[in-house]
Amino acid sequence: MRRRFPREAQAECAPATRSPRQRLQILARANQGRITRLLPEKFRRMRASPFAFFRGAAPLMAADLAALPRTGITVQMCGDAHVRNLGAYAAPDGTLVFDINDFDETMPGPWEWDVKRLATSLVLAGEESGQSGSRCEESARRFVASYRAHLRSFATMPFAKLARYLIRRRRDEPVLDEIFADAERTTPVRNLRKLAVERDGRWRFHDRPPNLEHVPSHTAAHVVRALAAYRVTLNASRRRTFERYRPVDVAFKLVGTGSVGTRDYVVLLFGNGARDPLFMQVKQELPSCYAPYLPEVPRIDHHGRRVAEGQQMMQTLSDPFLGYARFSGHDYLVRQLADHKAALDPMELNGQTLFEYASLCGEALAKSHARTTDGAVLAGYAGKSAKLDQAIAAFAMAYADQTKADYRLFRQSHRTR
Repeated sequence: MRRRFPREAQAECAPATRSPRQRLQILARANQGRITRLLPEKFRRMRASPFAFFRGAAPLMAADLAALPRTGITVQMCGDAHVRNLGAYAAPDGTLVFDINDFDETMPGPWEWDVKRLATSLVLAGEESGQSGSRCEESARRFVASYRAHLRSFATMPFAKLARYLIRRRRDEPVLDEIFADAERTTPVRNLRKLAVERDGRWRFHDRPPNLEHVPSHTAAHVVRALAAYRVTLNASRRRTFERYRPVDVAFKLVGTGSVGTRDYVVLLFGNGARDPLFMQVKQELPSCYAPYLPEVPRIDHHGRRVAEGQQMMQTLSDPFLGYARFSGHDYLVRQLADHKAALDPMELNGQTLFEYASLCGEALAKSHARTTDGAVLAGYAGKSAKLDQAIAAFAMAYADQTKADYRLFRQSHRTR
C-alpha cells in the first residue's frame, strides 16, 4: 500500500483546479433542501472568520478531497471532523467522557478525509486564536503523531476492550479538566433557566428569533407525533424511561454554522416534577456531502438513521435517547439537547493548550476509526516514523491557505446579502 501511495504523497493538495465560480456553485448546491429565509443567517455566520467559513464549507472540502489519491482503507467517517466537533458529554451512567460529538456528514469513506479535515481545522482555529504559522503546523503534526501512536495501541487491543475504551478525566491534562468542568455545569435544570420561562404555572421556551422561536401549532403537533414514532428506535429500557416524560412545548432553534437552514426543533418535556426537565432535539438530516463522491456506498434510505448508527459506531458511549424519525417528507435525528455537553472555544487554543488539544483529537479520532476498520492495516500504513505527520501537516497548511482564499471569495460574493 505504501508503494502504491507513499505516505509523503498525503501532502498533495491541489484543490484550485476549479474556477472561483465553480467553487461557489458547490457551496450553493449544498443549500438545496434548506429553509431559504434562514440562509442569510448561515452566510452571516460563515463570514465571521476563515475558521467559521471552514465549518460551513464541508461540501467544498469534500469535493476537493475526492479529487486526491487515497489508500483504499475505509472507516466510518465523522465527515465533519474539526476542533469544535469534539467535546465532553454525559455517558448513560452520568460519567463525563470526551469524544467526537457531531455526525451529520458521517458515512463509510476514506480515513484520510477525516484526518485531513481535522488537521486543517487545528491550523485555522490556532491562527484565529493568534498562534503563529509554525505553531499551527506543529499542532497538526502532534495531532497525527497521537493518531498514529493510538492506532498502534488499538490495533493490538482485544476487540471487547477497544469497544469499552473511554477518554475520561486523567491527571496532568488541564485542557481536558477545563472541558469537563464546563460540561458539569451544563445540566438540564440550567438549560431550563436559560431556554425557557415559567408563566402562569407553565414552562415555555423563550422567543428570541432567529435563534429560538415558537412554531405554529400544527408544526408542534407533527413534532410531538414524530416523538411517539421515534420511541421504537430505542431499546426497551430507554423507551420505557422516555415514555414517562410528557411534552409541554416545542420551538425552532438555530444551531451551529453548517446546519443553519435545516429544520431543527427542540422539545421541552417533564418527568418527575418541575426539577426533572428533559430537552430533546429533533434535527433534520440531509444527505452527507460526501455521498456524491462515494458511489460504492450502498444507498441510504433514512438519513436520521445514517447519523444515529454512524454515531453509535464511532462513539464508545452514546446518548441513551439517540434515535431517529421521519415526518412531513424529511428525515430527522432525535437526541438530547446539550445534556452535560461542552467543547473548547477555539480562542482558547493558545500556548500549550493547542498542542494538548491536538493530541486529544488524535486519540479520539484513532479510537473511532479503529472501531470501524481493520486497525492493524491502518496502523501499519501510518507506521512508526513521522512521515505521515509531516505530510498531513503540509496538507493542512496548504488547505488552510486555500480556505482563506475561498473565504475571501465567499465574502466578496455575499457582501450585500
